[in-house]
Amino acid sequence: MSPRTLVIVNPASRSGRTHKTFDAVEARLRDALGPLEIDWTKTPRDAERLAREGARAGVERILVAGGDGTASDVVAGVLAADLMDEVQIGFLPLGTGKDLVRGLGLAMEVDEAIMDIAAGRTRQIDAGRLHYHDSEGTPCTTSFINSATLGISGLTCRMVNETSKQMGGTVAFLMGTLRSLARFRPAPVQLVLDGEEIYEGDVVLATACNGPFFGSGMRCAPAARFDDGLLDVVVIPGFGKAELVSKLPRLYAGTHLEVPGVLGFQGRELVANAAPGSQHLEIDGEPLGCAPARFEVIPEAVTLVGVKETNS
Repeated sequence: MSPRTLVIVNPASRSGRTHKTFDAVEARLRDALGPLEIDWTKTPRDAERLAREGARAGVERILVAGGDGTASDVVAGVLAADLMDEVQIGFLPLGTGKDLVRGLGLAMEVDEAIMDIAAGRTRQIDAGRLHYHDSEGTPCTTSFINSATLGISGLTCRMVNETSKQMGGTVAFLMGTLRSLARFRPAPVQLVLDGEEIYEGDVVLATACNGPFFGSGMRCAPAARFDDGLLDVVVIPGFGKAELVSKLPRLYAGTHLEVPGVLGFQGRELVANAAPGSQHLEIDGEPLGCAPARFEVIPEAVTLVGVKETNS
């Protein structure tokens, strides 16, 4: 008997193209998997609510039809329901950046992803939890699946989301990065990893990565693994703008950790202390709140379905 399956669709993903093309995707899903329940997100972060309610209603498998931000929301919802042992999560690559599926070695095309999900191979992977402050300074908590960062990345994500992604994720994120560099001003932060200070000063970017990629193919944390029980922390200090632009190709290549001043660490808990509102955050490509913040790993939190046979 097939597991009870819910598909959570973000119609706004890929600049609205998911809304236009999902009927065909749904037909292929039903052919491969059998009966489905379909829910469409209506507001930002609505996928978290839909996943939480679906898990509590007895859904055994949730498929994400959207991008990395939608995937992060679904993980947060199932974690909030405290039912991660009962629910498998699968990803249909319908977003712009596809950093999550790229990092996990999953199918990058929808038809192949459906076949892999139908095969039913699973894998346990870690998730992350983020404690942060919203725009009004209220403490909040959520979860993430791929990466959570502070610094220029929050501004970049806002700019990417405000522009068309018709030319693809890599171009959209590259243009967003260049536009945000023109406006961004580094701000000081104190970073404490597993109880020890690792950095204090101006930063352009600091990460807590579960996977290696962000920004549509930037290899930000090249050594990151989804199943090692650790977050990869990368710190890019307050370089000048010309120097940052010149080193941007190294971020795509994953060689930026060789640049003097760029720091790399691994740990289980990262605390970012900063003046309220001075350091903006993003998780999995979506801007979200400000520091002070605390990032922590949740080992083996997610049962991933749709794994390639070579990764099983």
